[in-house]
Amino acid sequence: MNQLKSIAQDAQTVLIAGHLRPDGDCTGACIAAYHYLHRQDPQRKIWVYLETLPENFRFLDPERKIVSQELPSEPVDLFIALDSSSPDRLGEAQPFLSTARKKLCVDHHMSNQAYAGINEIHKEASSTCEVIYGMMEEEEIDLEIARALYIGIIFDTGVFRYSNTSRHTMEIAGKLMEKGIPFWQYIDECFLQRTYIQTQLLGRTLLTSMRLMDGKCIVARITRRMMEFYGARTEDIEGIIDQLRVTKGVEVAILLHEIGEQEYKVSLRSNDKIDVGKIAVHFGGGGHVKAAGFTMCASPYDVINNITERIEMQE
Repeated sequence: MNQLKSIAQDAQTVLIAGHLRPDGDCTGACIAAYHYLHRQDPQRKIWVYLETLPENFRFLDPERKIVSQELPSEPVDLFIALDSSSPDRLGEAQPFLSTARKKLCVDHHMSNQAYAGINEIHKEASSTCEVIYGMMEEEEIDLEIARALYIGIIFDTGVFRYSNTSRHTMEIAGKLMEKGIPFWQYIDECFLQRTYIQTQLLGRTLLTSMRLMDGKCIVARITRRMMEFYGARTEDIEGIIDQLRVTKGVEVAILLHEIGEQEYKVSLRSNDKIDVGKIAVHFGGGGHVKAAGFTMCASPYDVINNITERIEMQE
């Protein structure tokens, strides 16, 4: 595995970017990479671009000095794409990918297109944070880096509940815990605690859900009207799909989030037999065997019918 230190050795300007609508793994990887590279060379100019900084991960950048929507005025020496399976997922940072002198992509998605000059894509890894941990010298991982990496790992493993959790994942988590991070606090604050708005939105979504395919599939829809009624933001949807997935007897959970006129962001989760990653790729998205997503323009009924057809093909 390439070492992050050697890749960035001669880079004086670095742009670190994650995917649109960043989650915990994406956010943690970007912030961990920033701290690591800044520690190597405090004079190096580093931009960290994320479309937004999710509310429940803002403690990783409390003074908002790391993550921003600011972009360089000129091409950079090194572009680092983290947790993004394709260039178009990099948002406004994408144009800098083609002009950068050196390009690095670090990811774990099976749909990654290996679009950079240097690609560290480990599809067996639990998270991008697990991959980037392997690119760092352990003795140079301080408390701030450990905190960001741990957040990313517990996010993408569902606090070690998902099948992508390996012995290696647990060993890494243990080493990060040894750095002195209050790991129990992160689990509460990032995964168990909900705002009142999130609780209301979760309850409404579960109440209006329905089961299909003899109970093997559960579907729920979050409309723009619901979001406006509760004053909810996109990050308030996080975790709802997993509540659907744990319904007894369910094999596949489907969550439709309306983002435009007959346009839906679709999240898929499976428990055992169905590879939802294949379904997402078929519709132009991506992800993993048990967690994936895509965007589709159609009526909600057509979206659901298209998905259930692909599920039936795998049975």
